[in-house]
Amino acid sequence: MAADTIYALSSGSPPAAIAVMRVSGPDALAAAATLAGQLPLTRRAGLRTLRGSDGTALDRALVLVFPGPDSATGEDLVELHLHGGRAVVAAVDRALAAHSGLRQAEPGEFTRRALTNGRIDLTQAEGLADLLEAETEDQRRAALAASEGALGATLAGWMHRLSEAAALIEAMIDYDDEAEVSASDAGMWRAMVDNLREEMAAVLAQPTVERLRDGLLVVLAGPANTGKSSLFNALLGRDAAIVTPVAGTTRDVIEAQVTYMGMPFRLCDTAGLNERTSDPIERIGIDRAHAMIDRADVLLWLGEPALAPNGAIVVGAKSDLGTSVGCDIAVSVYHTNTITHLWELLSRRARSSLSLTSKVAFRRSQHSVVEGVAELLTTALVGDDLLITAEQLRVARHRLGALIGQDATEAMLDALFGRFCLGK
Repeated sequence: MAADTIYALSSGSPPAAIAVMRVSGPDALAAAATLAGQLPLTRRAGLRTLRGSDGTALDRALVLVFPGPDSATGEDLVELHLHGGRAVVAAVDRALAAHSGLRQAEPGEFTRRALTNGRIDLTQAEGLADLLEAETEDQRRAALAASEGALGATLAGWMHRLSEAAALIEAMIDYDDEAEVSASDAGMWRAMVDNLREEMAAVLAQPTVERLRDGLLVVLAGPANTGKSSLFNALLGRDAAIVTPVAGTTRDVIEAQVTYMGMPFRLCDTAGLNERTSDPIERIGIDRAHAMIDRADVLLWLGEPALAPNGAIVVGAKSDLGTSVGCDIAVSVYHTNTITHLWELLSRRARSSLSLTSKVAFRRSQHSVVEGVAELLTTALVGDDLLITAEQLRVARHRLGALIGQDATEAMLDALFGRFCLGK
């Protein structure tokens, strides 16, 4: 248990209808009693008058008490539900600060204590961080599932099954050529590991949390003066790129995030492609445009259809001028219905690429670890030395354990909880 007691505002910044102040640690109950007098029964809201050290009334508030270890942080926890005015919150904050042994919490410290005290695992803590940053429905669902333990339960289940397979192998090593080990044991552990590898592959096929957040990368590319920047602005619904009749106005990649019908997109306007340029600045812009073309999830090509890269959607961006022959879709910035049709096409692509078919979604770092574990299991399946195989399964289990917080380093935890607000 932590040696000190922390407090912080856990709700949004005032003014608001209600402000929730949380106090957690060994002195939480004593500090709350100093302000509120007799505390209400455990997990029962009680209306109390909060008073400063001089007896002055600060607020009439609801007080809730959650004794540890059965609390959100795993230690004594008190919530003060205040009126949400700035002066009220500031007065209660000062009263708590004056109490010996209390200090203001650091960002994410409440959740960090929950992890330290075994109330949540690392995947739940990371899920909470993602939930606070979620902007789309798929992000929210994936983050909520992780914060409620779905991802941790999946990883723990995989670890248990690896342990069972390893136990079979250990038995085969210890009782080689003896009757206690049946002939089917050799095939049994292989079937267990192979099934586990297939399950991992199915989850690895899901989009990562970061991809759900960043969305589909849509790149607009083509020669100069084909309407890329105008279309970019029309898709965004605002003037993000400078538009002029002068060729080469756009010299660099311009990026913008946008959400359409609940799906996230990252739109990129690029410099006009002119391979014969002698301008070194224009050449840099063109090189960057080619780099974005290579990275695009969806490439909108505004140029001659015959010159479109493989897989590109050929867009006739000036259909009002009759320049859309041979294009996949004709649009005009002067006709909003054509922009809507393009957005509908992009949304179909996004739903196909970003939709989750299960509750579990990995963060990119988790994805990389599980991908390595799956490769390790593949290697184990083709090996014929049981001692090496047993060690490979042990390493695989250890790597999965690291994802739920076993052997987590302080530096990693500092980086994670630094993403949280003060009262979380």
